[in-house]
Amino acid sequence: PVTTEAPAPSDGEASWDDLQPVDLLGLELGYRLIAMVDKNRAGDLLTRIKGVRKKFAQEVGFLPPAVHVRDNLELRPSAYRITLRGVVVGEGEVFPGMFLAIDPGGIGTPLIGTPTTDPAFGLPAHWIEEKQRENAQMAGFTVVDSETVLATHLSHLMQVQAAKLLSRTETQELVEHVTRLAPKLIEEVVPKMVSVATFQKVLQLLLEESVHVRDIRTIIEALAEHAPHTTDPVELARRVRMALSPAIVQQIYGSVKELEVIAIEPGLERLLMQALSGAASGALDPGVAEMLSKSASDVANRQEEKGVPACLLVPDAIRNAMSRLLRRAAPRLQVLAHSEIPDTHLIRIGPILGELAA
Repeated sequence: PVTTEAPAPSDGEASWDDLQPVDLLGLELGYRLIAMVDKNRAGDLLTRIKGVRKKFAQEVGFLPPAVHVRDNLELRPSAYRITLRGVVVGEGEVFPGMFLAIDPGGIGTPLIGTPTTDPAFGLPAHWIEEKQRENAQMAGFTVVDSETVLATHLSHLMQVQAAKLLSRTETQELVEHVTRLAPKLIEEVVPKMVSVATFQKVLQLLLEESVHVRDIRTIIEALAEHAPHTTDPVELARRVRMALSPAIVQQIYGSVKELEVIAIEPGLERLLMQALSGAASGALDPGVAEMLSKSASDVANRQEEKGVPACLLVPDAIRNAMSRLLRRAAPRLQVLAHSEIPDTHLIRIGPILGELAA
């Protein structure tokens, strides 16, 4: 019988098999970093990534998608990129065999090495050789290997992008997981009272403000209480935040009972209430918005330098609007409403945003 060779792939007709789905979460490596994922060459990056996903699930409250690792010869040899739905959200360089000495702040000891910045948090750092490792640690530097640098960067970006990592697939898997653990709890609420799409949106609104959704029982009970009165995800998320307020405050402040907060000068607060609440929501003068964003960013940085959480306390009616307004300028600033402070805690007013009202 005569056999004919199959045509080379490049000569064949296009098919749906040629269409590769975009990775929800991807890690691309330059060729010098491939050894980090090769167990035969003592690479343990894949083990670190598994640990990152497990820690994320335990802290944040849902199982994130798998990280698709691949090489990318277009990158610099020691470079890597982290992608979300095909879009680059983080990149950096690491040097296997060397160590990153990170200055946590205020260390004057000079180091022999290559100056750089920590890719996850932007702190000043140096790449050093192993023989300098002990001296750097004694001087107060935080010294980590290349795998730790990359895994920490990935972990940080997953926390920042948590809302986008919660796709419909992850939401459905979360519902199924809770159904197995407490079937009566969720069956009456999702999807009977709240659709899976609305449930996903409520969780995403919480995650956008770094609120963990680990306490799924409280979230579902709050939805059961308020879903008969509204189907608006924003309003439902506001109600869920109030139910979660003790956990939210603990996540920001830890176990302390006296909370130092940033406040708004009364005149400016009245202006914001008029502009951001009710029918006129969003009608804030652009100049005021810009000055407010800059002032909030500066104050938040000063609070963090003091070792105090950067948290702005505002009236309930403008909490959502203020959070959206300041998120880009001061991403680590938390915005709490008065109703979200538990009765068990005291408030101490720290910095006041108010010069803008003049």
